[in-house]
Amino acid sequence: MSIIDTLTGELARLPGIGRKTALRLTYHLLKQPAEQTKRLAEALAALRERVRACDRCRNLTEMPLCAICADLRRDATIICVVEEAADIASIERAGEFRGLYHVLGGRLSPLDGVGPDDLAIGPLLARVGPEAVREVILATNPSLEGEATALYVQRQLASQSVRVTRIARGLPVGGDLEYADGVTIAQALSARREMV
Repeated sequence: MSIIDTLTGELARLPGIGRKTALRLTYHLLKQPAEQTKRLAEALAALRERVRACDRCRNLTEMPLCAICADLRRDATIICVVEEAADIASIERAGEFRGLYHVLGGRLSPLDGVGPDDLAIGPLLARVGPEAVREVILATNPSLEGEATALYVQRQLASQSVRVTRIARGLPVGGDLEYADGVTIAQALSARREMV
């Protein structure tokens, strides 16, 4: 297998990149100056070496605490629970939420072998009591797996004296937060409801 085929195959494994697009990207990279391609390779290597999970919320960061957790102006009594770190950027784009986050690292999906022990639910439960959290907003994706995850987390929080809400259905069922526009996310956050 040639290096062109190898790179094309690797690029095609990225989300939203098909084989044709991967091949176009490969040929595009070959046309670029060597310095630009080298910078891209170095950035990819540095990404894996320096980016880690925030000690508090599991967002992606280069520091022990992410910029959101380190911001003392944020409301530490409200935690918004999301499936992936990319979902934080989508919610932040809306500019409406001023609390903190917690990244689960996925969603329950028995068919894919993802169970409760594979998600960061324990660290979330550990944060609720000591941090005087008054509300937990469940902002998992409105898919079957996202709903199951929200219900499971809600049940785990039932013994805590914390308000548990779910973002409203302003987001399309089966859609991902990563692709939602800021207005839709803002409406979904403002119309969140109690989970009963």
